[in-house]
Amino acid sequence: MIIQQLFIGGIAHSSYIVAGNETCAVIDPPRDVERYREAAAELGVRITHILTTHLHADFVSGHLELARLTGARIYAPASASCEFDHQPLSGGDTVALEDIRFRVIETPGHTPADISYVASDLGRGEDPAAVFCGDTLFVGDVGRPDLFPGRAEELGSALYDSLHQKLLRLPDHCEVYPAHGAGSLCGRAMAAKRSSTIGYERAHNPALQIPDRADFVRSLTSDMPAAPDHFGRCSEINRRGPALLASLPAPAAFSPKAFSEEAAREETVVLDLRSYDAFGGMHVPNSYHIDISANFSTMAGWVLPPDRDILLVTADPGQVKAAMIGLYRVGLDRIRGYLEGGMRAWSMAGLPIDRIPIISPEEAHTRVHGDDRATLVDVRSKEDYAVDHAAGAINIPAPDLRSRFGEVPDDRAAIMICAGGVRASLAGSILKMRGHPAVYNVAGGIRGYRAAGLPISRDVPAA
Repeated sequence: MIIQQLFIGGIAHSSYIVAGNETCAVIDPPRDVERYREAAAELGVRITHILTTHLHADFVSGHLELARLTGARIYAPASASCEFDHQPLSGGDTVALEDIRFRVIETPGHTPADISYVASDLGRGEDPAAVFCGDTLFVGDVGRPDLFPGRAEELGSALYDSLHQKLLRLPDHCEVYPAHGAGSLCGRAMAAKRSSTIGYERAHNPALQIPDRADFVRSLTSDMPAAPDHFGRCSEINRRGPALLASLPAPAAFSPKAFSEEAAREETVVLDLRSYDAFGGMHVPNSYHIDISANFSTMAGWVLPPDRDILLVTADPGQVKAAMIGLYRVGLDRIRGYLEGGMRAWSMAGLPIDRIPIISPEEAHTRVHGDDRATLVDVRSKEDYAVDHAAGAINIPAPDLRSRFGEVPDDRAAIMICAGGVRASLAGSILKMRGHPAVYNVAGGIRGYRAAGLPISRDVPAA
């Protein structure tokens, strides 16, 4: 049995190829599936099985895409009531692949319909060798049970049973292969290590050190990080079966004039993918800004309206394909086109521009605490803000500005600050779209602010 992990940064997702001598299974693939065909070809095996652990909330799965390209059979939890052609699985079922046996155990908690696959390499013995546990058990953490409104306590209790009555009854040597690692919002505090063992997690996973059920549930249903908007959409997309990528129209290249006309349509949004300094210097008015080199898919899924066509502004044509992959991962399929020639062509066409000036930490401090009385808005998460922040800053996480923009006075300058400048640029773009007349971004974010020796506070106002 060969196990190969494939990791995607940003969404911090791990999927797996489990191979025998001639065939293999792919576990929890995302929508861009060519990597699995390439990896299988390198191993000299055919993809015959596609195993899903649950209806993922943080990305759109690639089960239908991979099945179309390979003819492999899809296996999914029976309790998920999936609408596409698949083999439904319940606890006690087994899936055979050459000398590999996957035994199914039902492990609800993160979602109501989770299963885990316990793999045995029968060529070596009957003992469980590995468990592919989706988002039930992570390295250093467990899945969050609060993604289904009104069911957090119920699912938290189910998760307690799934862990203590099922997964922790596997032998200590059994390897643990979760679907996410550090950086994912499907848990609270995952470790950077991407695999573990049952024994190590039993001894060192903080969530597993809480013996009382009520305390365990309470710990996982309070003070959890915010869940992005697409978490409420992707599970249902995955249950119904996402559109095949081949059925989606290719984005068109629009001249500046045509792009301007398209951008004026009510059902259209403009998304700029360039670096925050490029966006700050010049951009198409009323554009969202999400730097493609940062946490692109998650932020796009979080803030972009899913019922609008998307127009792209890129630094170069190669970013169009990368953006398509990132947007498709979170179910944003309505990519209408991109600005041919980029902002250089736009400016040479004499079309209007907007900007978000980037200022030094020293200038930001002077504007906030001097006669300007500018508002300093820390747009990081409330958890990051609680660790430390620039003295005098208020905290409104970037995605929340869509609804909380009224908390930022529009009779004075608004200065955005984040960790390094990227989220602040997104926040600034949202605030500009809501009509704020003077928005700035702090170069280097809170890191630059600290390095400049400016006042830092750890006092968090009461909610």
